[in-house]
Amino acid sequence: MKAIRRFTVRPVLPDPLRQLSDLARNLRWSWHAETRDLFQSVDPERWAASGGDPVRLLGGVPPARLAELAGDRRFLRRLAAVAGDLNDYMTGDRWYQSQPDELPAAIAYFSPEFGITAALPQYSGGLGILAGDHLKAASDLGVPLIGVGLLYRHGYFRQTLSRDGWQQEHYPVLDPNELPLVLLEEPDGTPAQVALALPGGKQLRARIWQAQVGRVPLLLLDSDVEENDLGERGVTDRLYGGGSEHRLLQEMLLGIGGVRAVRTYCRLTGHPGPEVFHTNEGHAGFLGLERIAELCADGLDFDSALEAVRAGTVFTTHTPVPAGIDRFDRELVARHFGPDAELPRIDVGRVLRLGMETYPGGEPNLFNMAVMGLRLAQRANGVSLLHGNVSREMFSGLWPGFDADEVPITSVTNGVHAPTWVAPEVFRLGARQIGVQRAEDALTVGGSDRWDAVADIPDQEIWDLRRGLREQLVTEVRERLRASWRQRGAATAELGWIDGVLDPDVLTIGFARRVPSYKRLTLMLRDRDRLMDLLLHPERPVQIVVAGKAHPADDGGKRLVQELVRFTDDPRVRHRIVFLPDYGMAMAQKLYPGCDIWLNNPLRPLEACGTSGMKAALNGCLNLSVLDGWWDEWFQPDFGWAIPTADGVGTDPDHRDDIEAAALYDLLEQRVTPRFYERGRSGLPDRWIEMVRRTLSLLGPKVLAGRMVREYVERLYTPAALAHRSMDPDAARDLAEWKERVRAAWPGVTVDHVETSASQALAELGTTLGLRVRVGLGDLGPDDVDVQVVSGRVDEEDRIGDATVVPLKPVGSPAGDGRWVYEGPLSLDRTGPFGYTVRILPAHRLLASSAELGLMAGPSEELVEAAGLLMR
Repeated sequence: MKAIRRFTVRPVLPDPLRQLSDLARNLRWSWHAETRDLFQSVDPERWAASGGDPVRLLGGVPPARLAELAGDRRFLRRLAAVAGDLNDYMTGDRWYQSQPDELPAAIAYFSPEFGITAALPQYSGGLGILAGDHLKAASDLGVPLIGVGLLYRHGYFRQTLSRDGWQQEHYPVLDPNELPLVLLEEPDGTPAQVALALPGGKQLRARIWQAQVGRVPLLLLDSDVEENDLGERGVTDRLYGGGSEHRLLQEMLLGIGGVRAVRTYCRLTGHPGPEVFHTNEGHAGFLGLERIAELCADGLDFDSALEAVRAGTVFTTHTPVPAGIDRFDRELVARHFGPDAELPRIDVGRVLRLGMETYPGGEPNLFNMAVMGLRLAQRANGVSLLHGNVSREMFSGLWPGFDADEVPITSVTNGVHAPTWVAPEVFRLGARQIGVQRAEDALTVGGSDRWDAVADIPDQEIWDLRRGLREQLVTEVRERLRASWRQRGAATAELGWIDGVLDPDVLTIGFARRVPSYKRLTLMLRDRDRLMDLLLHPERPVQIVVAGKAHPADDGGKRLVQELVRFTDDPRVRHRIVFLPDYGMAMAQKLYPGCDIWLNNPLRPLEACGTSGMKAALNGCLNLSVLDGWWDEWFQPDFGWAIPTADGVGTDPDHRDDIEAAALYDLLEQRVTPRFYERGRSGLPDRWIEMVRRTLSLLGPKVLAGRMVREYVERLYTPAALAHRSMDPDAARDLAEWKERVRAAWPGVTVDHVETSASQALAELGTTLGLRVRVGLGDLGPDDVDVQVVSGRVDEEDRIGDATVVPLKPVGSPAGDGRWVYEGPLSLDRTGPFGYTVRILPAHRLLASSAELGLMAGPSEELVEAAGLLMR
């Protein structure tokens, strides 16, 4: 029989054990080994059955066992020590508290998904895991972050396979009362709520659940409340589900409702209000509109409020392709804003202009969330150096006239939260070398360029560690494979072969990620005979563990999964290659440490960063990857291999896959497997062990989320906070009026005449020429602009590369027609073809970049033809 109503009955803990509840509700346990060990000792069998979830564990421990523990003095001493450690962690000064006073009082960090722990399944892939690692690293560093997201009642789907290998999706219902969450309440005990106005006089209401991620509160909005109609209750039903309007409502709730949730949280708890708002991808972009509306309600006009909001906003883009960006029909967006819907005091036309693709090649009827995010943020970044370059190219239409390298999008390369992803055995090995506290600091705060202590670890210890982790993975794979085959309908009697799957002494390759086509799950299958030869080699075999989910609506991705599964079902190779369904954090934490090689073969440059290889590297796993994302930036032959790419403009996609698959097979046959299996005089693979050592010592410090968050604080959050403080209402009005005046006057800004002291087009290195320029500024003055000479080597088409920019200075008084003369030096500091040009840019002390307005004036075509000066 099926229950008609469900309750969550929480255990009543004896007074001596009350601190267990506090420990269970703070998700620091997910990366703090001592806390997990304590919970495991409560009831080891139930701990395993709960999937390592303290809330579920405590809900199932019999009262007799709780009474026994309440009288166990040894257990109570451990409990007091762990609880005291958490209190010190929560209240003590950390890295952030030792920094200068100018740092932000608080930062609000918005993301559509957060991967904190498998016990809180609110993530689908890399974006969510990155967001979770960002929060954890911020907590370790003491950064006053507030996380904001949505609480999905079905989370992301669980994946199983049919008998013929087709992906099946299941959406288990999540009860917030059974998750490590507490409901944010008003002083009278009623649930705190936010509400959005919908067309037709309806409302979308949401409660606010709070997860405590160490020191960082994470606010999750839940629309499944009784006051909502059925349609509105389903807005937060599942991650990345539904049609366009469903997604739009999710993103309005995340952005607009999220700001309201932050305000409510700060009012109820006394937490400082955020000075900086960081939107992790475009999904939360509407947060800027809500903040504009707040300022307009306080008396600012829209343009001034826009400047004030931009000053304190950071936008991070994660996609290297336009297809990865959420875009909505403009009529749909227009219907949800304005007098009869949300933000009624803001003109709908102003809202639409923020997201319209008004650049060449754009679609004027689509509202682009990333474009809005960039227009509402004064600071923006990609997530690796290569991705920063790709992003500047992709969004260059928003800054017409500027070279891509001057587009104001910087990059902060992602990192991973080492305490979450480093196996306990790896940590203990490091702690034996340098002590527990120093090892913890190295993994959380970071700051050093290299971990030199790794050099002192004996080869035998490193090899024994790697073999032990591989053995653990073999056990895990067999258990998961057996469960998967049972779900596919196999009888237990058919599954004896699983006991021989994988070998703890065989080179093990891991490949696990989402399954969009560009990640090329099946590249390894391009030449099946060569792959079989690798898997079954008599002296140097390899074994491969694969995992990944295709989006529920992506039948192409599901076909790739099925193709791979059918290959792994082949009795000839199924002991050497496996596909594990339902890839998630719990599986990943076993997979990364247990592999010797982490394989990544996306189509370059479509991987924005790709952090799975970073997690593998922190466990001594070597990367074998296309030079994309972070690997393009940090690859060295000392600690991995680069798969050559065939990314020429004219390369046929199928031919490209053939070329790159062949390169992958060559690397495995000729370089990777010989290195793993060859033995030195000690009987160990000393050259392989040296690569593991270099991976840990040289790559380890780079890939930390602590390094990433410190970069955000120093390069983006602090400048944004300073800009926010400078942008009081008067300054915001002045800047808005100045921008309006500059835009109106810009058609009258011209470069009229350029001359140099050079008499011929040949000069010696080190020569400094005098430059004299006459410009027309129209209704503007020298305080409104920068006049610059841009010089450097030129190519065959006279395009300047690796440019040097030098400001010119006005001399004398203006002529009556608004024309000014500027002068300055032109240094010939490079040999070979050398050229220069002159340009005029808007200039104001409150601009973060001279490209901010997307305005530039340069010489006319006629003037360029007349100048004809090229140094050789």
